[in-house]
Amino acid sequence: MKNQKASSEKVRLYLPSFYIKMSVIIGLIAGLYYVAINQTNASLGRILATFPIFFRMLREDFFPPDFGYLSTALGQLIETFNIALISTTLAAVLAFPLLFFSSATLNRHPLSYGGIRFLLTIIRSIPNIIMVVLMVAVVGLGSVSGILALMIYSAAILIKLTSESVESIDERPIQAIQAMGGNMPQVIRYGVLPQITPIYLSHILYVLEINLKASVVLGFVGAGGIGQLIRRQMSLFRYDRLGLIIFCLFLMISLIDYISQTVRSRLV
Repeated sequence: MKNQKASSEKVRLYLPSFYIKMSVIIGLIAGLYYVAINQTNASLGRILATFPIFFRMLREDFFPPDFGYLSTALGQLIETFNIALISTTLAAVLAFPLLFFSSATLNRHPLSYGGIRFLLTIIRSIPNIIMVVLMVAVVGLGSVSGILALMIYSAAILIKLTSESVESIDERPIQAIQAMGGNMPQVIRYGVLPQITPIYLSHILYVLEINLKASVVLGFVGAGGIGQLIRRQMSLFRYDRLGLIIFCLFLMISLIDYISQTVRSRLV
């Protein structure tokens, strides 16, 4: 009986503080949304009013699509896929040796570990579109600038994702190899790689999905591929061709997403 009374007394003392905390959190979130709405001049009425205009534009300008433009659209889609594939492959090769130096499990030197992590943070903080602008200034317009920009950014993402996986692996095989006198390459070969290889391949496929979508946007600033084609048709107000391009792009991205998710589900 005494224990039940003590428990009920604890519950009565806990509930008021819980409600106070929840009220403060809800108030902060509501205040954040209020500031965001005021800063952006957002209006629910204006947002809802755009839907009829949008659907009328789809019905009158995008349909019927110009199927005579299909061969040109498919050619640029293939180029976009090639940009994403090459940049992801190069990023995977570049990131693989560096991810071991950015993991606290394997790299015990605080200076090199902190330096690599700081450099990766800087690279990830630069938007893709800014990276492409920099590459265009270096190598000029075209697919090469898009490949270089996506390669650098994707390598940073792969190192970030996989190094965190390395830090969470089972350390017992590593300790056993070290206890038997194994050196660092042997630790990586027999203790780390068997655990992280499926994860790394899964991350590569995930980055390929991201790069495929990003390469479309990067084409607007001169990185080649379907993005340049979309920009050209928008400037010419050829929405019938634009509708065809968007439809083909939707089918390709959906197919690649499905294949990637299927493969990743079997790897991890």
